Amino acid sequence: QVQLVESGGGLGQAGGSLRLSCTVSGYIYSTYCMGWFRQAPGKEREGVAGINTDSAQTYYADSVKGRFTISQDNAKKTVALQMNSLKPEDTAIYFCAASTVPCGTYYLPPEGRFGDWGLGTQVTVSS
Repeated sequence: QVQLVESGGGLGQAGGSLRLSCTVSGYIYSTYCMGWFRQAPGKEREGVAGINTDSAQTYYADSVKGRFTISQDNAKKTVALQMNSLKPEDTAIYFCAASTVPCGTYYLPPEGRFGDWGLGTQVTVSS
């Protein structure tokens, strides 16, 4: 039994920072990528960042590159997303997810290849 729980969402201001975390409970066998996705109202869910659980290589969408940083603590079984230089367009529900497909610097598996998901946490950025 695997559970992913996001936390750290809330209200932020343009130019400010927020830090999201994802806590993994239970054993996840053969998980090679942990990812963060987001979905804004009326828009499709998109992948924003991923980290290879073995190599620690990271992936970022162009829209967040240089502003967001994904990290993992395997001992604590947590994955974090540090969001700096926030923009109003970052407003969305953010989801943590796990995949059996490896990710790397230039590749994040499509959302259909992520089998375990958290329920999401709301991030709202005001101008």
